[in-house]
Amino acid sequence: MTQPPPPAPGYQQPQPYSSTPYPSAPYGTTAAGAPLVPRTNTLAIVALVLSLTVSLGGIICGHIALSQIKRTGEGGHGLALAGTIIGYVLTAFSVLMIGLYIAVMVAAFSFSGAFSTIS
Repeated sequence: MTQPPPPAPGYQQPQPYSSTPYPSAPYGTTAAGAPLVPRTNTLAIVALVLSLTVSLGGIICGHIALSQIKRTGEGGHGLALAGTIIGYVLTAFSVLMIGLYIAVMVAAFSFSGAFSTIS
């Protein structure tokens, strides 16, 4: 019987299998070494969307999301804060526009009565 040919230069014999097939990653990273990103709070996303459509819902969901994020450490603090702020701004704008509308209507009806007595 003949001997098998020697391995080519630069080639190593395969190592036997170990008990752990993959190297363990350090805490806080994935196996590829990428850092773990905290989950985004779902209510923070809902708060941002609602603040653009139903501003009162954005305010309520934003405050709830901010308290959940503080308690659990989830991500989405900026989304919840933006939803809350946009909700407050749009609510104030709506109240201002309703007040302006009422003032214009009161002024229009008071002037229309004055002009009807002249003719």
